[in-house]
Amino acid sequence: MNIFYLLSPLLAIIMRFIYGFVGNYGWSIIIFTVLIGFLRFPLAVKQQKSMAKMSVYQPLIAEIQKKYANNRQKQNEELMKLQEEYGYSPTAGCLPMFLNMFVMLGVVGVVAKPLEYIVGVGSDVIASAIEQVNALGLATLNAANYTSQSTLMQLVRGMDMATATSLGFTEAQVNAIQGFDMKFFGVDLAGTPSLAFNMLLIWPLLSIVTMCLLNVITMRASGQEMQGSMKWMPWIMSLMFVWISFTIPVGFSMYYTVSNLMMFVQTLITKKMYDPEKMKAQMQAELEAKRAERKKKKAVTVVDKATGETVTREVGEAEMIRLRLEKARAEDAEKYKDERTTPLTNTKEG
Repeated sequence: MNIFYLLSPLLAIIMRFIYGFVGNYGWSIIIFTVLIGFLRFPLAVKQQKSMAKMSVYQPLIAEIQKKYANNRQKQNEELMKLQEEYGYSPTAGCLPMFLNMFVMLGVVGVVAKPLEYIVGVGSDVIASAIEQVNALGLATLNAANYTSQSTLMQLVRGMDMATATSLGFTEAQVNAIQGFDMKFFGVDLAGTPSLAFNMLLIWPLLSIVTMCLLNVITMRASGQEMQGSMKWMPWIMSLMFVWISFTIPVGFSMYYTVSNLMMFVQTLITKKMYDPEKMKAQMQAELEAKRAERKKKKAVTVVDKATGETVTREVGEAEMIRLRLEKARAEDAEKYKDERTTPLTNTKEG
């Protein structure tokens, strides 16, 4: 199994379950998409919180990169210190993004193979039927093509029972295929869209429009200024799925459109929950408090090396660390002073 379509079997079970209730492929896709959107909401909240935090850390990161532009080692050390001291994590928002991608690719697998995943026909039967169709000259199908199963279903719908079963399908499978409702407001979701203006083009166009709206609102909700190639990454990823929309049945364009609308609403909600501007003010105050605490001097009791007297001094954080280290070394020296510190050597008697 292709790792990119790892979730396809699981998503297919959910889709098949929904279809069993509603009896229409289009409504099944919409209900499925809304359900996935609700399940994905906690991750969307986590991602928005992470992006809002990153909008606070971004100026600090830029300052470090500028200050140590010619010293990569020092730059990395300071970035690591930023992670340790303030809990900054550059990968915190990656999980939701990758999960969304795998869900979307999983849907690609389901929509590309409705005969296998939704109707429940075995892959060996499908492969045999495709060979028979090619041998009889009814069509030229490639089993590896994203549209082969949808085309095969369309062919079986126009056949009588004898012809359909001669391809290797059972009567029950033929009835399931011919009874499978893939029409949605007059659009055959088994069809593959092209640039020619027709009903199939509606959903790809809607997917492009909703994609643009989603990218704009997501960038604004993040509160960040993307730099370099990262600025174009959301658009490149989205355009990749738009390209996919023109290579597989139009059912995917419907899913992508509804999914974009769901994510659009989720983004508006999560932005209210974790507004970057409000979090900037809050976390900036926290950062300033931490910096002030580190600079704040503390009273410690030490032994003056010159006079041997015990005195109280005001020291900063760095001096406190040095004194603690010095004390630890002195205690170790006292503890192990009677132990041998040089290796044994062999001696010969004269």
